[in-house]
Amino acid sequence: MSLPTTQKQWLVQGTDKGLDGLVYQDAPVPQVGDTDVLVKLRGASVNYRDLIIPRGHYPFPLRMPVVAGSDGAGEVVAVGSKVTKWKPGDKVVTLFNQGHQAGPVTVAASTTGLGGCIDGTMRQYGVFDQNGVARMPKNLDFVEAATLSCAALTSWNALYGLKRLQKGETVLVQGTGGVSLFALQFAKAAGATVIATTSSAEKAEVLKKLGADHVINYREDPNWGETARKLTPNGEGVEHVIEVGGAGTMTQSLKAIKYEGVISIIGFLGGANPKESTLEALSHVCTIRGVYVGSKQQLEEMVAAIEQHDIHPVVDKTVFTLDKVKEAYDYMWEQKHFGKIGIKIE
Repeated sequence: MSLPTTQKQWLVQGTDKGLDGLVYQDAPVPQVGDTDVLVKLRGASVNYRDLIIPRGHYPFPLRMPVVAGSDGAGEVVAVGSKVTKWKPGDKVVTLFNQGHQAGPVTVAASTTGLGGCIDGTMRQYGVFDQNGVARMPKNLDFVEAATLSCAALTSWNALYGLKRLQKGETVLVQGTGGVSLFALQFAKAAGATVIATTSSAEKAEVLKKLGADHVINYREDPNWGETARKLTPNGEGVEHVIEVGGAGTMTQSLKAIKYEGVISIIGFLGGANPKESTLEALSHVCTIRGVYVGSKQQLEEMVAAIEQHDIHPVVDKTVFTLDKVKEAYDYMWEQKHFGKIGIKIE
């Protein structure tokens, strides 16, 4: 097929202008190197990091200017002369940290994040090293698959990266963001019990439909950590906590955790200044672990599980097109979404 020479893309020009520094522009379709693949991107999705990078609040390495977006799915349309893993027509998803292939993340790998250090996915065509993409799940469409790169892989790493989730264990997930909903689905597929927290009866019903065994309204029950603990066998606590609130929720997460359990810190929506001493990990005999997405090996393992259990991401009812990315960012900033926000790319 003949390929165009130009494309549309969203460029983050810097971190001092807010969304005014996010520009929709024409750009050349990138050239394919010897070990690269050119992907016609068909879907992308929005993460909280996308909103805070232009605002200057992102705590990880950045190289400006950079094409926005970390999550993408599409079709390989050209390959370099030394590519052995892919052919035109293959459907793929992007790996967030392109250099994180297996094992623990390294400092070097942390500087290979799409949409921060390397040009990302909010564009029509992207070039990636052949090791920077993975096979797309056969049971998902492009927009669904585009939600996997960060939120899904982060939750998979939280449940399997340090101390692997076992059937019969209990997982506590906080809220209805993308990471929490993926963790709920992955935990149920593994035969675990899931306790979920939320702030409304409407969201509670959706969580139950997704398989949550218990739902606690944290506005009505400020001591929800102790309540969660009481729901576990012999009141011993939960094996895994998906911690997204940060300083606002850590006190309750510590009340809920079982001896030798793992609290995986994903975000800091409730604030980044810790109110709890890290020495609390000793008195609660638990591991408190920061999770920075995951590796290519974990991505491939997760894709296989998604296919095996026919898991479908929770995608918000409003799907945006590429030219409406700023509107999608505002939609997320105003917390109008439920689940992941999808971007359809033509």
